[in-house]
Amino acid sequence: MEDILLYDTTLRDGTQGANISFTSEEKLLIARRLDDFGIHYIEGGWPGSNPRDMRFFELAKKTEFKQARLTSFAATRRPGISPQDDQSIQALIESETPAVAIFGKSWDLHVEQALRTTLDENLAMIRDSVEYLKSKGREVVYDAEQFFDGYKSNRHYALQTLYAAVDGGADFIVLCDTNGGSLPHEIDLITGDVHNKLEEKLEREGKAPVKLGIHTHNDCGLAVANSIAAIQAGAMMVQGTINGYGERTGNADLTSIIPILCLKMNRQCVPAESLAGLTDLARFVSETANMTPLNSRPFVGKNAFAHKAGVHVNAVMKVTKSYEHMDPELVGNRRRVLVSDLSGKSNIEFKAKEFGVEMESKDFDSRELVSEIKRLEQEGYQFDMAEGSFRLLMERLTEEFKPLFELESFRITVEKDKDEPCSAHAILKVRVRGNKEVTAADGAEPVSVIDKALRKALSKYFPGLETMKPVDFNIRMLNGREGRPLRARVLIETRDQDHSWSTMGVSENIIEASWIALADSFQYKLSKEIRERAGEESEMAAGATNT
Repeated sequence: MEDILLYDTTLRDGTQGANISFTSEEKLLIARRLDDFGIHYIEGGWPGSNPRDMRFFELAKKTEFKQARLTSFAATRRPGISPQDDQSIQALIESETPAVAIFGKSWDLHVEQALRTTLDENLAMIRDSVEYLKSKGREVVYDAEQFFDGYKSNRHYALQTLYAAVDGGADFIVLCDTNGGSLPHEIDLITGDVHNKLEEKLEREGKAPVKLGIHTHNDCGLAVANSIAAIQAGAMMVQGTINGYGERTGNADLTSIIPILCLKMNRQCVPAESLAGLTDLARFVSETANMTPLNSRPFVGKNAFAHKAGVHVNAVMKVTKSYEHMDPELVGNRRRVLVSDLSGKSNIEFKAKEFGVEMESKDFDSRELVSEIKRLEQEGYQFDMAEGSFRLLMERLTEEFKPLFELESFRITVEKDKDEPCSAHAILKVRVRGNKEVTAADGAEPVSVIDKALRKALSKYFPGLETMKPVDFNIRMLNGREGRPLRARVLIETRDQDHSWSTMGVSENIIEASWIALADSFQYKLSKEIRERAGEESEMAAGATNT
């Protein structure tokens, strides 16, 4: 059985999504990662449409791709002119990519009302454009735009547009569900019909087979399902984007399609060793796009293999497949057990083992921790979102926690002078290793100045704090219930060079809630470094003894 070819359009169609934008240099970084991963075709952009894409293709000329075929994208020639005189077609040639993709109209409504040309001229535009690009030695991917809508409106004409591309010499015919409104059973039937019709035509004319492809959008939430249906019906190329980025509700998500093909359908599409890098690839693209990763994303999301209900955790600890459809490590993800007011003993025992906290030797009943978690969640905490704070809580209750600094007091002032921007000032008093430290800081807003002041106080005792930085800060106001006042819940996500963690604080005062979350973040970081250092020293001592 032939491999399924992966065609990534993150750098073109993906950038049409809201809030998605890449510089030329960022596009090149992503293209290299896609190439390393094993993607077959990388669509870099539309070279004739904007300076950024033009610069990207200039940079790409100096880059050697190991296995991917870089592809440039444009429309067929315009009505009434030749391909030689069409600027977009010429931009494809000037991009010097080994493959090119052009799209043409399949829907008679678009031909007559959007392009305002005749049905015959549209067929000529398709055939001429493909034929010209083939004469220039390019591999040609023909994207039949709005094909499924066109097929449903006028099957005969929609098929004629494909025949025009085949007559021009296209290497791939890609059926596009551009509006994202088709359903899997429609995709299956129509793709199957096209597959049969093209085979009949090519066999009758004695021509080599042309491979079918599929390009779907997610407007009905079915882009992945529709892509899989098309592959089942004979498509050999699947187009999509990393993380499903794209216009409106997005494109088919390759981070779902790839593991479905490899692990569920036994269809080869990337090297087996690449699959374990899928989660890292998804996070790299979201980081480069400055988009918060979707935790619930299948396969690669942070919560894709997360378990919260106690009965689930109890079963997974015994037999993982009881509540998991696959091993998360196959796609580079990991199993997570969440802790909340729904937790039971199994959740706590799993987390203790994960964190290396020895509960059995502490004469400690895990039910006490469950009870304390439920009490704190009544106050507004949500520990499934803040594993850093949960670890510290577990260590406090097992008497393993040794605070590395303690707050004595802080004072925050915020000033606003006429049309000037607000400014904040902090004076912080903490005790570190028995010493009292008093520091001050100023800045644009209260939490950042507390962060600055705390770093000043701790830096002479704990070097290396510059490697940690907050990357996300969220405040949620919790509704007062039963006469209780409104409370603030602050969640801070922090990262260093190789790790990320989340901490949480809850209080009636936003600044105090922020301090609790911030202090936990620093306590977590410093405790982690001390544990790691102790582990390294222990290994060195053991090595010396063995020697």
